[in-house]
Amino acid sequence: MSTETGGTYTVDTEPSARNIEDVNLQEFAMRPVAKFVVAFLIGGVFFLLPVPYQGEITVPFDIAVSTITETFPDAVGVYSLAIIVAGGVLTTLAMVGDGEFRDFDLSSFETSGVFWLLRVSGLVLAPVMFFKLGPGWLHTPGTGGLMWGTLVYSVGIIIPIGAIFITIFVELGGLEFVGTLARPVMKPLFKVPGRAALDSLASWVGSYSVGLYVTRNVFEQGGYHKRDVFTIATCFSTVSVGFVGVVAATLDMLPLFPLIFAAYFFCVTVTAIILVRIPPISTTDPEYIAEPDPELAFSGSPGDYVKLAISEAVGKAEEGESFVQAAKRGFVDGLQLTSLILGTILAVGLAATLLSANTPVFDILGKPLTPVVAALGIPNAETVAPATIVGITEMYVPVLLVTGVAVKAKFFVAVLAVSQLIFFSSVGPMIMDMFSDVPIRFRDLLALFVLRTVILLPLIAGITHLVAALGLL
Repeated sequence: MSTETGGTYTVDTEPSARNIEDVNLQEFAMRPVAKFVVAFLIGGVFFLLPVPYQGEITVPFDIAVSTITETFPDAVGVYSLAIIVAGGVLTTLAMVGDGEFRDFDLSSFETSGVFWLLRVSGLVLAPVMFFKLGPGWLHTPGTGGLMWGTLVYSVGIIIPIGAIFITIFVELGGLEFVGTLARPVMKPLFKVPGRAALDSLASWVGSYSVGLYVTRNVFEQGGYHKRDVFTIATCFSTVSVGFVGVVAATLDMLPLFPLIFAAYFFCVTVTAIILVRIPPISTTDPEYIAEPDPELAFSGSPGDYVKLAISEAVGKAEEGESFVQAAKRGFVDGLQLTSLILGTILAVGLAATLLSANTPVFDILGKPLTPVVAALGIPNAETVAPATIVGITEMYVPVLLVTGVAVKAKFFVAVLAVSQLIFFSSVGPMIMDMFSDVPIRFRDLLALFVLRTVILLPLIAGITHLVAALGLL
């Protein structure tokens, strides 16, 4: 049972856990079973299948995005310009016209005054970046070049392409299957439903953009409450496996990629276990914005969980859309989401990278951490200390600061940079804009960045010394 208050819902009582004998398992008809299996294979192959590409091992999703952005950069630039301008214009029309314009429903573009300003700022900045107007320092590889030619292009393509395949996977049973199997891990460790494992998996193998798209969709359908969303968005919007490889290659540590990735996975897990139990996450209200659809309370053996997972997945596939309908809806939703957030990402990200590149603010903020880094036994403390702070602007910047330091320092910064998760060139504004109804605010993200860094510094230092003691560095 749930109660509605002021447009939000709360679950009054948690149902007692049922076992496999108490559950009405789905009858396996050929058509829904085939729909689930094909959808699962499509999603699995596109996001998970390792394939060799240009001398590296990656997944088809990454190849598709890279091929589009590298083969048609001019077209991607025009598309990025158009979708940012559209987002700014439609938001303005929605805000001025109370969610409508000439009988068109623009309510999905309504937002707060702050994000209206950011989207309009993106609208103004997009032509400047596209036509390379203004001073040269605005377009350097570490500032405007990084934001426009790399992050804006990538996010603009990743979301709609990823949304096609992830919607097919989710709407035809994949979410139920993965979520049911993951419940015994996700709920006790991270206090989130098992279905959150799919959001996390989408980030690990694809992009945090795709993971956040899944989270938003499930949230709107009543599958997550606000605390779930806060946890998933800030603890599981992870750096992809491919980007960890880029970090390792930049630091000439590609042979140590398995160690860096293992340390990264361990650090993200430990920080999530801790952060979900303290504010600001733990104090977020467990309210739903739609009629609650919590997971079935269940207890059983591993075999029972497999039976339930298949049953839930087949049931979802039977009532779900066709492949074409799911793909079309995913693409349209992905384009709309892109128009909502890409201007914000450009505005906030450009400001953050310019601040990092042209002011000593992060050197000043990092100076008190020099003795801390030195006390942890990490060499080149004077260089490493600013790198522990500057990652809040863009996760790749700390890596560029330490290309010439000792191997132990490189390993330390490589793991730290990808484990901090929260940075304001992309994922920060994306989270704030997409989940303003939670809300997830700037001060919350800043507090979580500080908390993550406090937890990670000694944790990664310990891992670094252990790996060095084992003779692996």
